[in-house]
Amino acid sequence: MSPHPHGPHSIGPRRVAAIIAAHNVGHDIATTVRSCRAIPGVDLIVVVDDGSDDDTGHQARLAGAVVVRHSVPRGRASARETGVKVAAMRDRADGPQRLLLFLSADVGESAVEASTLVEAVMSGEVDCAVAAPVGLEAERRSLAANLAAAAIRRATGWECRASLSEMRCFTREALNTAMPFANGYGLEVGMTIDMLSAGMSIVELPCSFTHSGADESLGFLNRKQRYADVLWTIANRRLRRVHLPVSVRRQAARQQVEGQPYPQPAAARDADLLSGDAQ
Repeated sequence: MSPHPHGPHSIGPRRVAAIIAAHNVGHDIATTVRSCRAIPGVDLIVVVDDGSDDDTGHQARLAGAVVVRHSVPRGRASARETGVKVAAMRDRADGPQRLLLFLSADVGESAVEASTLVEAVMSGEVDCAVAAPVGLEAERRSLAANLAAAAIRRATGWECRASLSEMRCFTREALNTAMPFANGYGLEVGMTIDMLSAGMSIVELPCSFTHSGADESLGFLNRKQRYADVLWTIANRRLRRVHLPVSVRRQAARQQVEGQPYPQPAAARDADLLSGDAQ
C-alpha cells in the first residue's frame, strides 16, 4: 500500500488533462476553457457536454477543447468518468500518463487558480491536491459538507476542510483507486475515502475560484440532493468496510499538519509495514 506509487524520483515533466463536466453553460464554458491553457502542463482539455440543450458543446469546441457529448444528461459522476476515459485514450503508450484535473464549467478566468493544485501533484510529493476555499467562503460549511468531513475523519483520521470540493488534481494511479465513482454529489467524499484507504496521499491547498452561477449542477445549489447522495455514499463505504486500519489512521491523525500531505511520510511507511505483515 504505497502512498506514492509513481515515486518522487520517477517524476519528470508531465502533461495534464483538464476534465470539465458541462451542462447548459454555453455563456461561460469558452472562458473557462481558454483560461485552462494558462495552467502549467495542460495540453488537453476535455469537455463532456452532459446532454445540454444550449450551445455548450459548440462554444467549448470553438475555444479549443475536445468535446464529447452525452445525448441525455447522465449526471456529474458519469460525465467525469467519460472525461477520464477520453483522456486515457489520448495518453501515449510509451510515455507517462497525464495528470488529471477536475474543474467546474463556470469558473471562467479563475480556472488558473488550479495551477497550485497541478504544481503540488506534479512535484511527486502528493497523489491528489484538493482546492480549499479562502476568506468568508472557508467559514461556511453545509450540513452535507460537515457530514462528509465527519465520515472522512472516521474512516481515515484526516481532518479536512473542503470535504466536497469539486476542483481536484490527481495522478492516474490515485484516480483509479476511486473508480467507478460514487453517484451524484457523493462523488467527492467517496473519492477521498477510497484514495486514502488505498494508501494514497492528499493535500488541501487554498484556491480562490469564483463561480458565475451558470453551472446549476453545483452542490450548494442542490442542498437536499447533495445531503442524500453524501449520506448514501458514506453508508455504502461503511457497509463495504472501506477505511484505513485503526492503528494507521490514529498515528496519521496525530502527525497531521494543515497544508501538508496526509498522511505524512512516516505514517505512510507504517501503513506499508502493516500491509506487508498482513501478507
